[in-house]
Amino acid sequence: MQVLLDRAHFSPAEIDGTLGGNTLRALDAFRRERGVRASGPPTEEDWRALEADGAPALADYTLTAEDVKGPFQPRIPQDMMEKAKLEALSYTSPLEALGEKFHASPRLLRALNPGQGFARAGTVVRVPNVHDQAPGKAAKVVVAESDQSVVALDAAGRVLARYPATMGSEHDPLPIGTWKINGVSKEPPFFYNPNLFWDAKGDQSKAKIAPGPNNPVGVVWIDLSKEHYGIHGTPEPSKIGKTESHGCIRLTNWDAAELSRMVSPGIPAILQR
Repeated sequence: MQVLLDRAHFSPAEIDGTLGGNTLRALDAFRRERGVRASGPPTEEDWRALEADGAPALADYTLTAEDVKGPFQPRIPQDMMEKAKLEALSYTSPLEALGEKFHASPRLLRALNPGQGFARAGTVVRVPNVHDQAPGKAAKVVVAESDQSVVALDAAGRVLARYPATMGSEHDPLPIGTWKINGVSKEPPFFYNPNLFWDAKGDQSKAKIAPGPNNPVGVVWIDLSKEHYGIHGTPEPSKIGKTESHGCIRLTNWDAAELSRMVSPGIPAILQR
């Protein structure tokens, strides 16, 4: 079901084989867009709608030289000052990179490929058969705190895509209001300013964190007209929708990258409760 929701552009965040809150909320949003009032576990009607494209949920994939060549950064430090010493915030392993490529947890990929390695080009592995095409151009973006989601809508108000998100906290609440998208920065560095973080350590200073998928803002930054705020990726996709943020709106790297291809400068970004 997670793979089929992903292909329908109602993202469950990280595909992990678990019927959790992100997946159930994605299913409910998929139902609402179809005018269905059901709730709870998937019904036969849901399955028919999700399986309409006829494609299998899993596929074989042959690892390429690009998949395994790196460079990889086996250890990513937690401390910002230590992060700033790295030349790149790269993937930690080919398995982590493959997980992001196929929107899946590394643990799930291991379960789908028992006894298999992921470090040699030419190896054939079983992966989720997910999409890689953006569904169109967005006319506006709605960030809903109550639903923990970011939704891209077309000019007619139809849902193009819905993504689970982490947003705000008690210390850094979501800035409710109508803002605009200023633009998109791909593979951005992160400029750390401890003055903007309530939990910063006293011995920390301003620092530039190198780009990469394990950068604090992931692979893309979608800048909002609200100063210091944006929609961006994350180095920890398993935590999307399950933790707090320092005010910004976090998506998985792959969802943030897809949304970045759908938006354009000037379109509204509505942040609501």
